[in-house]
Amino acid sequence: MSVKSCEKIEKSQVALTIEVEAAEFEAAMEKAYRKTRGKINVPGFRPGKAPRKIIEGMYGAEVFFDEAINIAFPDAYEAAVKEKELQVVGYPTVELVGECTRQGFTFKAVAPVYPEVTLGQYKGLTAPKEEVQVTAEDVDRRLQTLTDRNTRLVSVEREAKEGDTAVIDFEGFLDGTPFDGGKGTNHSLELGSHSFVPGFEEQVAGMKAGDEKDIDITFPEDYHADLAGKAVVFKVKCHEVKEKEVPALDDEFAKDVSEFDTLDELKADLEKQIKEEREKDAQRGFEDALMEQVAEGITAEIPDAMVEGQARQFVENFRTQIAQQGIPYDQYLQMTGIQESKLLEDAKEPALRQVKMDLAVMAVIKAEGIEASDEDVEEEYKKLAEQFGMDVEMVKKYIQADQVKDQVCSRRAIDVVAESATAVKPEEKPAEEPAAEEKKPARKPRKKKTEEPAAEGAESAAEEKKPARKPRKKKTEEPEEPKDAE
Repeated sequence: MSVKSCEKIEKSQVALTIEVEAAEFEAAMEKAYRKTRGKINVPGFRPGKAPRKIIEGMYGAEVFFDEAINIAFPDAYEAAVKEKELQVVGYPTVELVGECTRQGFTFKAVAPVYPEVTLGQYKGLTAPKEEVQVTAEDVDRRLQTLTDRNTRLVSVEREAKEGDTAVIDFEGFLDGTPFDGGKGTNHSLELGSHSFVPGFEEQVAGMKAGDEKDIDITFPEDYHADLAGKAVVFKVKCHEVKEKEVPALDDEFAKDVSEFDTLDELKADLEKQIKEEREKDAQRGFEDALMEQVAEGITAEIPDAMVEGQARQFVENFRTQIAQQGIPYDQYLQMTGIQESKLLEDAKEPALRQVKMDLAVMAVIKAEGIEASDEDVEEEYKKLAEQFGMDVEMVKKYIQADQVKDQVCSRRAIDVVAESATAVKPEEKPAEEPAAEEKKPARKPRKKKTEEPAAEGAESAAEEKKPARKPRKKKTEEPEEPKDAE
């Protein structure tokens, strides 16, 4: 193999002209013969037993050319890329140059390569940063979560009421015939949870252990097509009624759920936890805003292959999310009427943003000469092991050292940007009141769709990953903060 030419062309691509010489082509011809001889019929020989010279004598030497080219091309291309030290980021387009003979062949490969990146300003930037506040209500909500976790259900000998849990058997009948999905045994139903069809829980209220009852229900018009608007009867038997036994918020409660002796100490610790979490979130938001500025400030000819590859990764992530919800990906596409090509197209814009972000981080790493030592990688492995509750050696089986090294370097690049930046108070945007002529009557609520529409699917597929960061330590013993706490 010899590289005849290597030239840069537009859109961060390189055009390679590569010659496969006689000896290499002959070796590929021999492989092609061994691979295809069983498919060639030669009178007087069993399939696959005819000598190569006999076959070439009957059909011409060109009989193996196409297969030999396919065999020789990958090795020749990879060797050329290595020789020219190219960092390719996608598959090449290939075409033959001239004719193929026994002396070999020449081909041209156009490959996308990692672009040259020119950094804009990345130090001394300004970005908004949220001011962290923790109120007594925030602490109370966290305490409520702890209380809910430690609330028990105890059996009571009385009629069920809202807030109780009734253990029931039920079976639904439409016109006297059981319907699919309408039966359950020993089901624990919390009254007031609105987890059943409207009107069902309200009629279970008042039942006690041993009671049996027929419950008349009319399904909503926007329910499942087979039952929408239909009147049905549920035969219900109550086995048990349970009420919540809520622990008192006192010092004994604090001792039971934490290492503290008093409720005041527990509250102080919860306040500290919430503050630390919000400070981390505020810092993350600040860094994200900074890195978005850095990404927008780079100059680079980004090859389409990089954006398309990132878009495919987003869609693959979405496929995984769907599978985790128990929905086969192909079934999801069929249910929603979405073409995968639409998901890929919708993912391209966020994919471009992500590629620019990755390029910006790598450019900062290069500009600052950032490196990660073996000791740095080992320390990061220990942090990951602690985060996931795994043995360090087990983590190493799942995460390559190069990935960890990239993560450490990326974290340091973000630190360089953030440490030189200035945080400002976020601007408060006043709520805009629509003009009188633009106001419209309130519309009826639309039927709730369980399927995710195409745009939302693409957003999930293209859920933007940020530059690699230090993993947060997960505190399994602490409850998550309710979304409305902030």
